[in-house]
Amino acid sequence: MNRWKKKNIAASKPAKRPTLTGEGFGGRLGYFVSRTMTNIRQNVFVNVVTIGTISLALLIVSLFLLVFVNLESAADNWSERVQVTVYFDHELTAQEQATLRGKITAIPGTAKVGYVSRDEALKRFKNRLRGQETLLDGVRPEVLPTSIEIALKRSYRDTQGVESYVSTLKRIPGISEVQYGEEWVRRFNTFLNFMRMLGALLGAFLVVAVLFIVSNTIKLTIYARRDELEVMSLVGATRFFIKAPFLIEGILQGGAGALIAIGLLLGLYEGFLHNAGNFLTFNPTTSGLAFLPLEYVAGILLAGIILGFIGSFTSLKRFISI
Repeated sequence: MNRWKKKNIAASKPAKRPTLTGEGFGGRLGYFVSRTMTNIRQNVFVNVVTIGTISLALLIVSLFLLVFVNLESAADNWSERVQVTVYFDHELTAQEQATLRGKITAIPGTAKVGYVSRDEALKRFKNRLRGQETLLDGVRPEVLPTSIEIALKRSYRDTQGVESYVSTLKRIPGISEVQYGEEWVRRFNTFLNFMRMLGALLGAFLVVAVLFIVSNTIKLTIYARRDELEVMSLVGATRFFIKAPFLIEGILQGGAGALIAIGLLLGLYEGFLHNAGNFLTFNPTTSGLAFLPLEYVAGILLAGIILGFIGSFTSLKRFISI
């Protein structure tokens, strides 16, 4: 009889609550990661859809970023054509060249100074008329002016910077005739500013669209497991305990999507380089077309992780009060 009572008492005791493996932060993190991997294995299709959506969204942004970076590089190369030329009606002596070089180099914004003699000017003229050199028969170097060509630093290549530089340059004694292609510089900088503004607007639109798409996709994955969330809340699980595995899952989804997007972008880039010669009149390899710098690749990976985290965090608000 006593034995039967002891058995009933033991059976009536509540089951011992499972404990987290390990103690402290490491034990909790290990549990959350383990729970996350279990969720992924139990919902493979939903996770594949989510990662695929993130990959496609980030691929679109990455393609835009690749085009924008190369346009910026091309614009930087074109801006090197912005140079200031000082003309003289006589050959400068070595002493005069050295004096002017020193004064010009002292002006803020000067990158490089070069002297062009009359013989060099005639040689350049003939190169521009290649195939029609006979037009210059009888032309002597003495009819051409000598000049000093000045390359500017990048920060001085806009319209205001060039005008300010030329104004300072004209104050040097002996310098009067200065040319820098005012109209070309103005048009080039207007075009460059327009492209940057358009790029910023398109980039902002793409980021908002990607955040909206990814957030709603992750919301569907969490909605599919709403019963699980409700049960965990009913048995007394804390909000953080419920949310942590889903947040980690969002981070993993975002990171995986970003890696896939980078891999697809690299494949498209390499495929374009190897096949562009069939439909383009120039070789993109020699034209300076380059893949995204390492810091941009790291930025895309970080953006994917943040995107997954934010998507999970905002989606959980519907089911769990923050």
